[in-house]
Amino acid sequence: MKINVLVTTCILAISGITANAQSLQINDTTAVPVLLETPTFSNYNFQYKERLDSIQKMVPLSYNEHVQKYIDIYSGRKDMMGKMLGLSRYYFPIFEKSLKEYNIPAEIKYLPIIESSMNPHAVSRVGATGLWQFMFATAKDYGLNMDNFVDERKDPVQASYAAAAYFRDAYEELGDWLLAIAAYNCGMGNVKKAIAKADSRDFWEIRPFLPMETRNYVPAFIAAVYVMNYSGKHDIQLQQCSFSRTSDTIHVNRFIALPDLAAALNMDEATLCSMNPSYKKKIVNGTELLPKRIIIPKVSMEMYAQIYEVLNNSNDLPELDTKVVLASNDERRRNTKKLAVKKSAAVPAYTYHKVAPGQNLGAIALKYHVEVQDLKVWNNLKGSTIVPGQKLKVYNQQESKAHKAPLKG
Repeated sequence: MKINVLVTTCILAISGITANAQSLQINDTTAVPVLLETPTFSNYNFQYKERLDSIQKMVPLSYNEHVQKYIDIYSGRKDMMGKMLGLSRYYFPIFEKSLKEYNIPAEIKYLPIIESSMNPHAVSRVGATGLWQFMFATAKDYGLNMDNFVDERKDPVQASYAAAAYFRDAYEELGDWLLAIAAYNCGMGNVKKAIAKADSRDFWEIRPFLPMETRNYVPAFIAAVYVMNYSGKHDIQLQQCSFSRTSDTIHVNRFIALPDLAAALNMDEATLCSMNPSYKKKIVNGTELLPKRIIIPKVSMEMYAQIYEVLNNSNDLPELDTKVVLASNDERRRNTKKLAVKKSAAVPAYTYHKVAPGQNLGAIALKYHVEVQDLKVWNNLKGSTIVPGQKLKVYNQQESKAHKAPLKG
């Protein structure tokens, strides 16, 4: 869930990224396309209006020019939406269970389509992560854990309960489901400001006062609901995902390597890891005090002997550091800083130039894009005389600023 960040959406096919969740490792997600406002609505479709009315339950599914634009976009992305239909068979029951326990409308289950393309590994450029695109601070506020072993923003079950809790709070404060959806994108503060400016609590009336992403976010959500329910009317074919629709849950109180368990289950390692996407190192770090959950496909009774062997008698992981370190909100900033330091460390502060026969200070200065006076200062030269074979210190461009010769007054 993002506060004041770019909206993510299901249109990852634009960049050629496939939606098979088991193979996705997205570094950034794609924003909902920003569409120009049009003064008139020339293609009003009464049939679309009737269809939206027929599936409306608790969340208002308004039909207008803004919604129509996104229906056109999503109904045209047949391959992408076909993959969303396949993934929904696995993820929607998970979403529905958590939403129901918090008395949240079931229609909210469609939100991860425009948030993350139902990809648990989706990460926006500002760090919003997982199916529901939680920012670090909001995730912590709603009980999600992030450490060196797990990121529960990627856990379909845990993150869905956190999202349901957020919607409970947003609806209690705003009293309208479209406003709660808008708040999920831009924060309750921005929605309240828009309400005050418009002197209204109707989303479509406050829409011009919301951030641009949020103005598009709600119509995109309604359009996604429409297309998912009327996919057949737009020749969108369901594409099966690799996940088993029936699964079992096991809890472990020791460290278990998911590749070992996949081998015991005789299944693809990537598929098992995709069913358990929150484990960063493919290691389930269960302990006696804090057992951890593993989702596996439903298997026959004969398989349980092999599973038992892995869960109870598998080799320990002696080289693994089992210390749990809580993640910090500064983690991305620190990693960026470390990378910058590493890059700068890879480039020497200065190099030595060996004077070739016939070279003078002017030619050397031109070669390294520095000043003759700088070369004199760096090498304690009293004049301009240099000799072949002499080594001259030349600072790189970044360092040369710090070692530049002082200007004469």
